[in-house]
Amino acid sequence: MRATTQANHPRGFLMMEVVLALGIFAIAATGFAVAIARTSDAAQLSQRRMQIDRILESALDEALSLPVLEEGVETVSLQETIGDEAVEIDTKIEILDEMENMDGQLLQQMYRIEVTAHWFESGEWQEEMAETWRYGRLYQP
Repeated sequence: MRATTQANHPRGFLMMEVVLALGIFAIAATGFAVAIARTSDAAQLSQRRMQIDRILESALDEALSLPVLEEGVETVSLQETIGDEAVEIDTKIEILDEMENMDGQLLQQMYRIEVTAHWFESGEWQEEMAETWRYGRLYQP
């Protein structure tokens, strides 16, 4: 009887099933951990992009609300940081020459406002820019 029992259930079969199950679990757990890490990286990148967009939009709104526009470049270092580094904002205002509307009429005192953010991240300098146009006499009577 004993020989028949051993022939139907070879030794070590249970151990091989356990090792195989642990191997499959390890592969699945590793894949899950990698997916969570990539999701975390994507979320941090998205949050950083939203922060940069908010900073640029705020600086652009500030430049647009000036009652009198003057050509030139102004650099401001913000207290707000991205990562561990402060953000610097360059605001460049320049007059646009010979700009026409759809009817071919010359538009005078049109300004181009460009806002550029600079910060140090991931071992290198990063830069992002936003721009718009504004009529020079917009806020004047």
